[in-house]
Amino acid sequence: MLFCKGKNFCDINPFFYSISFHKEVLKRHFKDFFSRDKFAKNFKEEKLPNIITTHSSNIIKKGKGIDPISQENKAINIMLACNKINGIIIHPGEVFSFWKTIGKATKKKGYKEGRVIVGDKLKLGTGGGLCNLGNTINLLILHSPLEIVEFHKHSDALAPDAGKRMPLSSGTSVYYNYIDYRFKNNSNQDIQLFVWCEDGQLKGELRSEEEFPYTYDLVEENHHFEKEEDKYYRVSKIYRNTIEKSSGNILNKELIWDNHSLVMFDYDLIPKELIKI
Repeated sequence: MLFCKGKNFCDINPFFYSISFHKEVLKRHFKDFFSRDKFAKNFKEEKLPNIITTHSSNIIKKGKGIDPISQENKAINIMLACNKINGIIIHPGEVFSFWKTIGKATKKKGYKEGRVIVGDKLKLGTGGGLCNLGNTINLLILHSPLEIVEFHKHSDALAPDAGKRMPLSSGTSVYYNYIDYRFKNNSNQDIQLFVWCEDGQLKGELRSEEEFPYTYDLVEENHHFEKEEDKYYRVSKIYRNTIEKSSGNILNKELIWDNHSLVMFDYDLIPKELIKI
């Protein structure tokens, strides 16, 4: 999650932050009220027949400086949010909104305190960890022909890579309700989204009525770390390839993120061979 950056009005003290937050929430409500977008709101337990793409990742992160309690709380938060999304149908022309589907994450609804990003610092906040869910949905959509209509990013260097590096394994930012994640079904058939927790993993599945003629692949180039003054940054360029199923030919290569992410974990855990002098 990501809200204020730098020394803004909202940074002066908690009272001014609250004013700024509620102002942004109200602005979003007004914008949606007058919008012509039709938001997805129908659900179906029965699965559409074709699997477009799937994704899974570990929910709990372990390592130096990572609080296990906030990680356990994150797992609860993600499970609660998944229950609000699972099986949603996005009809042709409709827009999926993360926050319109989930609603506000509150203690009354059972949400716990997990890690959130405020400026360039990790702190605790109710509903923390839902960025992981937003990121899983983003990866599903990037591997489909659907159109991302709203995306906000934060650092994708929150923790050391576990095993082989996967582009965009994190980095999607959501915060109720004005920092949203939205995609549009610009196809001519229904799309269905499933997200759930199983055996310590967050799983996602995107389905359709019929198969699409293309697949999509994410490629990261020139991945390394650089030191700027007293801070380290992950630097890379991430592309999305559109591949024709029938021939295997790459039809399009699109730069989707010119990555320059502040490293938010212990610098001693940065692989030395990836540090560019």
